[in-house]
Amino acid sequence: MQERYPTKKIFVGNVAVGGDAPISVQSMTFSNTHDVDATVEQINRLHFAGADIVRVAVPAMEDAMALKEIKAKTSLPIIADIHFNYRLALEAAKWVDGVRFNPGNIGEKSRIVEIVKACKERNLPIRIGVNAGSLEKEFEDKYGVTAQGMVASAEYNIKFLEDLDFTDIKISLKASDVQRTVEAYRMLRPKNNYPFHLGVTEAGTLFHATIKSSIGLGALLLDGIGDTMRVSITGELEEEIRVAKAILKDSGRAKGGLNIISCPTCGRIEADLVSAVAEIERRTAHIKAPLDISVMGCVVNAIGEAKHADVAIAYGKGSGLIMVKGEVVAKLSEHELVDRFIIEVENMAKSIEE
Repeated sequence: MQERYPTKKIFVGNVAVGGDAPISVQSMTFSNTHDVDATVEQINRLHFAGADIVRVAVPAMEDAMALKEIKAKTSLPIIADIHFNYRLALEAAKWVDGVRFNPGNIGEKSRIVEIVKACKERNLPIRIGVNAGSLEKEFEDKYGVTAQGMVASAEYNIKFLEDLDFTDIKISLKASDVQRTVEAYRMLRPKNNYPFHLGVTEAGTLFHATIKSSIGLGALLLDGIGDTMRVSITGELEEEIRVAKAILKDSGRAKGGLNIISCPTCGRIEADLVSAVAEIERRTAHIKAPLDISVMGCVVNAIGEAKHADVAIAYGKGSGLIMVKGEVVAKLSEHELVDRFIIEVENMAKSIEE
């Protein structure tokens, strides 16, 4: 895994993005933003799911004006998502912690000047959100809807903001397919040191979005690219956070929480492994300590994997072993193993957290 690319640190509210800050996880509400109660409820759901930043759509002036009340009732940093009408950004900037605009549909550059002026006055960062589906005409005509066109748009708009003496910038380069997304981020990354917001846009339902995001965002994270991210899912808000955090953990970019190692189902398994793993996953979901735990179902893999885990079950026929740091601490019947395993995991987690 490559070292993380060094980037400028900016702040979205009290959340640092870039530099040595942890990679933050974002999501976006789907309520009508002017429905204050519904929007606050969704932001709070995201807060409890573990989101660091939330983005809200601002398609009309009533949405922009509702942000004052929403901000007063929530604690997560809020980014206003602006398309087409730059005046919405000017109103939203009075209340939010950052602005995202799409240069492909914001219109004349004089409008961007006004957005930058409003953000400078309140010390707000701006995300330049390049989207393959809405490139500016000049870049689409020259490059087509390609990674090259996305990068050209980003570079032009970065330069435009820099010429206005504005550098609290983060950048996203999103396409609905993995290949163009990854190619664009990799192409732009060596050319500046601004933080990158990662995402595969319009990724689909939970199944498809999880796969696309795991491939695309995982590849970029392993390359050392990425400072904040969103997994876009057609579905429940909490799933975006859950999948994003799993990608961060399994790519090695975030520490914390359990890494559960378990056998694939096969004809050698000598216990009800599927039920055991499901129960263990449910009963350990609250644990934040960074532990490797192993639940292995047959003698072929059990001892070898268990030796390298912090806590492990090595199932045999009708019974099994509990191992802690490679040492056997108990031999029990099959129906006793999970309860003892949970005790050992919780004890080790407490010792780490203390």
